[in-house]
Amino acid sequence: MAADSEPESEVFEITDFTTASEWERFISKVEEVLNDWKLIGNSLGKPLEKGIFTSGTWEEKSDEISFADFKFSVTHHYLVQDSTDKEGKDEVLEDVIPQSMQDLLCMNNDFPPRAHCLVRWYGLREFVVIAPAANHDAVLSESKCNLLLSSVSIALGNTGCQVPLFVQIHHKWRRMYVGECQGHGVRTDFEMVHLRKVPNQYTHLSGLLDIFKSKIGCPLTPLPPVSIAIRFTYVLQDWQQYFWPQQPPDIDALVGGEVGGLEFGKLPFGACEDPISELHLATTWPHLTEGIVVDNDVYSDLDPIQAPHWSVRVRKAENPQCLLGDFVTEFFKICRRKESTDEILGRSTFEEEGREIADITHALSKLTEPAPVPIHKLSVSNMVHTAKKKIRKHRGVEESPLNNDVLNTILLFLFPDAASEKPLDGSSSTDSNNPVSESEDYNLYNQFKSAPSDSLTYKLALCLCMINFYHGGLKGVAHLWQEFVLEMRFRWENNFLIPGLASGPPDLRCCLLHQKLQMLNCCIERKKARDEGRKTNTSDMYPGDAGKAGDQLGPDNLKDMDKEKGEVGKSWDSWSDSEEEFFECLSDTEELKGNGQESGKKGGPKEMTSLKPEGRLYQHGKLTLLHNGEPLYIPVTQEPAPMTEDLLEEQSEVLAKLGTSAEGAHLRARMQSACLLSDMESFKAANPGCFLEDFVRWYSPRDYIEEEVIDEKGNMVLKGELSARMKIPSNMWVEAWETAKPIPARRQRRLFDDTREAEKVLHYLAVQKPADLARHLLPCVIHAAVLKVKEEENLENISSVKKIIKQIITHSSKVLHFPNPEDKKLEEIIHQITNVEAIIARARSLKAKFGTEKCEQEEEKEDLERFVSCLLEQPEVLVVGAGRGHAGKIIHKLFVNAQRAAAMAPPEEELKRMGSPEERRQNSVSDFPPPAGRELILRTTVPRPAPYSRALPQRMYSVLTKEDFRLAGAFSSDTSFF
Repeated sequence: MAADSEPESEVFEITDFTTASEWERFISKVEEVLNDWKLIGNSLGKPLEKGIFTSGTWEEKSDEISFADFKFSVTHHYLVQDSTDKEGKDEVLEDVIPQSMQDLLCMNNDFPPRAHCLVRWYGLREFVVIAPAANHDAVLSESKCNLLLSSVSIALGNTGCQVPLFVQIHHKWRRMYVGECQGHGVRTDFEMVHLRKVPNQYTHLSGLLDIFKSKIGCPLTPLPPVSIAIRFTYVLQDWQQYFWPQQPPDIDALVGGEVGGLEFGKLPFGACEDPISELHLATTWPHLTEGIVVDNDVYSDLDPIQAPHWSVRVRKAENPQCLLGDFVTEFFKICRRKESTDEILGRSTFEEEGREIADITHALSKLTEPAPVPIHKLSVSNMVHTAKKKIRKHRGVEESPLNNDVLNTILLFLFPDAASEKPLDGSSSTDSNNPVSESEDYNLYNQFKSAPSDSLTYKLALCLCMINFYHGGLKGVAHLWQEFVLEMRFRWENNFLIPGLASGPPDLRCCLLHQKLQMLNCCIERKKARDEGRKTNTSDMYPGDAGKAGDQLGPDNLKDMDKEKGEVGKSWDSWSDSEEEFFECLSDTEELKGNGQESGKKGGPKEMTSLKPEGRLYQHGKLTLLHNGEPLYIPVTQEPAPMTEDLLEEQSEVLAKLGTSAEGAHLRARMQSACLLSDMESFKAANPGCFLEDFVRWYSPRDYIEEEVIDEKGNMVLKGELSARMKIPSNMWVEAWETAKPIPARRQRRLFDDTREAEKVLHYLAVQKPADLARHLLPCVIHAAVLKVKEEENLENISSVKKIIKQIITHSSKVLHFPNPEDKKLEEIIHQITNVEAIIARARSLKAKFGTEKCEQEEEKEDLERFVSCLLEQPEVLVVGAGRGHAGKIIHKLFVNAQRAAAMAPPEEELKRMGSPEERRQNSVSDFPPPAGRELILRTTVPRPAPYSRALPQRMYSVLTKEDFRLAGAFSSDTSFF
C-alpha cells in the first residue's frame, strides 16, 4: 500500500506566466486612474499670466491604489483655467512638445509666494503625484524607487499621457520627488538632490552653473546662453526702537476709585506681544544672463539695494496672546465648572444666620424681648452694602474674594441709583435714562439672544468677566453673584425698582436671566402700585389694556385685537378656579361679600340693573346696551400675567399633557380662560343688566354679526346675533359668562400673583451655580466682544476684517438661538473673535513700524497705508520703487538699525558726525545681514543628447538656506534622434 501511495504524494507546480504579476497590476491601476481623469493626449493651454500661480485657483483629485499590500495615494494637482477650443489642433499637436516642457521656460511665475513645492521648483501648472498613503510609510530603498519609476514610465508610454508624473521617495518631511514627462519623441526627467550641509563650491552662482552645464552635457560649442533668475531673502527679527504699542491695562486704576466705575463697562483689546515676529525681504533679479553678473566665492555683484524687484512678506506670531480673546475664553471656562456658590464660598450665609438663633433655650427670650421695628430709609445710598455686611458677618474681610474698593465700584456701576439721595420713583428704566438706539449695533441683542448694551444684565456680564480675569477668579464671580442676589431681594422687599431694565413684560428676544430680572421688576412695579394705592385709597388700581385698546382702535374695532386674549398665553397658575387665593387685607372685604357675591346669586339682568356700577374706565363712544339702552361703559380690567420663556414652555407642557380627549380639551379651555373670566366680571360690574351679546360686541366684534332686515312695518333695521362659534353647545364663552359675577377688577383675585412670581424668580437666582450663570451671560459677553471688535475695526478700516465680523455675527446668531449651544460651536465663535483681534493688532503693529502716522505728505501716507493693508491680506507684496521707493527706504532703515544694534556699532546719526572717512569705515557695518535663503533658477534650450537632437528646454532650481540645500532639475532629451 505504501508503494502505491508514493506517486500520489508528489506535487507538480505549474507556473502560469499568463497570470498578471503584482507589478503589472500596479501599472494597470496607474493607467486606469490616468484614463479616468482624462489625462490622455496633449492639451495645450494658453500661456501663463503673471502671478497666476498665486491668484489662480488650484484644485486636486485623489484616488488610492496598491502595490501588493502597500497602499499609494495618487493625486492630480492642476491650475483651473478656461478651457480652450481644441478643434482643428489634432494634426498640429503631434509635433508640439508637451505643455509642461514649455512651462519650464516660462519666466512669469518664478518664486511664487504660495504654491505647492513642485510648482515653485519646476513652474508646472499640472502634475500627478504618487506617494505612500500612510504618513509613516516611505519608499527608502533604491530598488523600490527604480521599480516605481519604471512603472511610471511604462504607464505614461502605454496611455500617451503628457502630464508629468512624480513619485515621492524617502521620508515625507524631506519632500523628495523623482518623476518623468513623455511626449512625442521627447522625454523630461525630473531629478532631485537634498543635502543638510552645503558644499562650499555650490554656495554661489558660478559653482551652480558648473553643475548645470555638466548635467546637460551639451555637445555644442559655444553653449547657448543660460538665463538666470536670482532671489535673496533677508530676515528682520530685531525691530529695534519699535516697541510693541499695546499698553497693558492699569489694574491699580481699576481697583482704586480714581478711574471710576465706567472702567468696568469696557473690554480690554489687543495683543500682549508683538503679533508680527519677522519681516522677510526678497530681493529679486528676474532676468540675468551668464556673463552679465559675477557671483563667486570671492566677489559678488548682487547688492540687495540695486535689485530691480523688492517684495516683502511678514511672518505672524503663532497664536499671539490677545486680551479680549483671553477675557472671553476664561469666562467660557466657568461654564465647565460644577461647584455651587455655597461650595465655592463656604457655608451659605442664610444657614449661618439660621444657626445663630437655632439654640432652643433662647427661644422664649427671643419672643418676649422688645425689638425695634426696622424703618427703611427711602434713600438707597447705603443699601448696596447691606448684602455685603450679611456675608462679612461670619467671614473676615481678608477672607472675602473681593476687596471693598472693587466691590463698591462694581455695585455703584451696576446700580447707579444707589449713589442718589433722592427716593426712587418708577422712572428708573433704560427707556428714560438712555434713549433706545435704533442702530444695527444696538439691536444686535435680538440676533444673539443676549441683552441690550445699556441693560443691567449686559453690565453684569462685563463685570463678572472682569472679576473672573483680574480680581479673584471663580470665587470672585461667586461672591459678586451672591451680593447681586441679595441686592435683588432687598429691592423686592423695599419696593425699589431695578435700574437698567426696560419697563413692560419680559422681552422674549433676550436671554432668560434678563427676562427673569424684568419679571422681578414687573413684580416690584405691581407691588409698589398696590401699596401706594392702598395708602391713597384709590378705587381703580389696575389700568388695563382695554382702555389703551379703546384709545387706539376706536369704538368699532374696540378689543378686536384682544380676541385671543382669553384663549392663549395665560399662566395656568392664574386659573381663577384655583384654591390658592391671596387676600391682601382689603378694607372693603365685607363690601365684596355684600355687593358682588350676593348679586351673583340673583336671578337675571333685571335684578342686576339695581346694582351700583363699579370699575368704569370711560363711556364707549357709540355702543349702548341692547336690552335697556344704557350707554356701554368700558371697564377697568386686569393686565394679563407677564411670562418668561421657561414659564411659557412649562405651561405648554402642562396643556399638552391634558391630551386630545374632549374632557382634556374642555379642561385646557378653562385653564386658558382665566383672563376672559376676569374681563367678563369687570364688564358685568361696570355695566349692570348687560348680556353676553353686549360683552361680545365690545370684546370680539367679529363674533357679533349684524344684518339689515325689513321689520313688520317694512322699515330697514339692523338685527344682530352671535356668530356660529358662540352658539356651539357648551361653548366656553357662555359657560364663563354664566359663572362670572359682577366684581370689579380691584376686588378680583389677581391674575398675576406678583408675590409668588417674585419669590420664584429670587429662588431661581439664588440656586444658580457660577456655571449656569456663565451659560446665561455668555451671549452677552460674545455680544460685547463683537461690538468691541467692530469699534476697533472702525479705527483701522480693514476690509477683510469687516467680512469676517459679518460671518461671526451670522454664525453666532445661529448658534446662540438654541437653548443649550454646543461647547465646540461656542469655542469656534470665540476663536473667530480672537483671530479678528490678532489681525487688528497686526495692522497696528505694522503701522507703528512703518510710521504711517508720521508721514507729512498725504500721498506718501496713503501709499504706506495701502502697503500695510496689502501686507495683512496678501502673502507677498511688491515694494513700489524697490529700495528707492518710500516703503523701501523705511525697510532699508529697519535693517540698518538692526545690524548696528547686533554689532554694537554707533547709530547712523552718530556715524555721520564722525570726522575722518577711516573712522567711519572702521565703525561701518553692512546694511543687510547674510541672506537667509538664496534661490536660483537656471534655464536654457539645447539639443540633447546628440548635436543633431531636437533643442529642448532644460531647467535647474537651487535653494540654499542655513540647514538645507536642494537642487531640483528637469532635463529633457530627444528619444527619436539620440
